[in-house]
Parts: sequence; structure tokens; C-alpha cells
Amino acid sequence: MIRTFLLLCLGLAAAAARGSPTAVQDFNAALAKTPNLEHGSELFRECAACHGPSGGGSKNGDVPRIAGQHLTVIVRQLVDYRHDLRWDIRMEHYAGRKLLDHPQSIVDIAGFISQLTGDPSNSVGTGLLVGHGATVYASRCARCHGAEGEGNATSRIPRLAGQHYEYLLRQMYDAVDGRRPNFSPAHIRILAKLERDDLLGLADFLARSEWTGPIAMITRTHGFRDPSPYERVAQRSSHPSSP
Repeated sequence: MIRTFLLLCLGLAAAAARGSPTAVQDFNAALAKTPNLEHGSELFRECAACHGPSGGGSKNGDVPRIAGQHLTVIVRQLVDYRHDLRWDIRMEHYAGRKLLDHPQSIVDIAGFISQLTGDPSNSVGTGLLVGHGATVYASRCARCHGAEGEGNATSRIPRLAGQHYEYLLRQMYDAVDGRRPNFSPAHIRILAKLERDDLLGLADFLARSEWTGPIAMITRTHGFRDPSPYERVAQRSSHPSSP
């Protein structure tokens, strides 16, 4: 009798798994679509309540800056919220199938967000550890996240430069404390080895770096030279600000 009951439970679980697409299937299905920016704009009205009309987020670190983030990164995060691979009760609601009812909707809203330029102002740290943070970034993070914190769309590595200081800091602590299940074990091991001053400096360095979104990318494409991230941070940290 018990054996029959267990087999029945296993059969129901297998059927449910077959009927529910996996995170990988959702991700691939979305990227197979061409973004409809007009539809994405309509969907973004729901997001703007928290992320702001330009996708600039909040300086207190509660809501990230998402404008100009790579489309593939946004798609992945939305899918992860749907499949309990990233936790936030608000995002789990908005990334659910009630609002984003189809893979097309996921890529539409991701495409619209990726072409926003956002508010150029963001929160930064005290500036006291920004030089140390630059050193930590160059040795531990730049190989994957890029020399300018620009990330990589193909590899789904997020753009970090210009993100809010408090948000960056909270995400690093969340990853180490096990509150970001979609962080890779290798990534967590890197962060776990960093001391408090390393994390504070790293977050401040990235927050003070340029948000190399669509406009900056177009500028570089046409041959204009932007100062290096280290030059830009030196310029901004000459007058330290509070977060």
C-alpha cells in the first residue's frame, strides 16, 4: 500500500515537472523571440512604480538601477524569479505569469529596459576606500565583469558600473549569506574571501564608475575616447560623498 502511494506521488511529480517549463526552457524560449519595444513599454508601466520611469532605481539600495542593463541579463533574472532561483516577494509577483504571460512578454520588457539610459545620479560610498576597491576589482572581478564593469551580454554577466552603492553592497552580502541562490558557488567563494573593507571599497569603486550604457557605447563606437574607469573614479572621488 505504501509502495503504491509512493509510486503515485512520484508519478504526479513527474507529470507536474513535464507540464511546467524549466528555467532553461523559459530562458531559451524568450531569447528566441524578437523584442517588441512598444509592448515592452506598456509592460514597463508596472515596473516604473518601483524602478522609476527611467529605470534608475532608488539610491537607498532597495531597488537597483536596471536601465541599460544587458537584455540577456534581464531575461535571466526575470526567469530566475519565476523559478525560485532568486528571491524577492515583489519581483516574484511581477515576474510571474500573470503579468509576463509568455516568453515574448519577457523579452519585450527586457528589450525595452535595455535601451533606457536612466538617471545619471546614483548613490556612492564615502570615497575613503575607493582606491582599494579599484585594486580589488582589477584583481578579482575584471576578468569576467570587464575592465570598465561593463559585463558581457553573451555570457549573461551583468553591467555593474554605476549601480547604486547600497544595492551592490547588499547583493554581495546576500550572496555570501546564501540569500542569492542564482549566484554560482565559484562566485560566492570569491566574495566570501573578501574582508569588510574590500567589499565597501569594491561597491564604492563600481558605484563611482560610469554607467556604460547605450549612449556611452555609441560614443566609443564613433571614435571618441572616454577616460578609463580608474581616471573617472579619481575625478569623482576628489570630493567624497556620503551614500
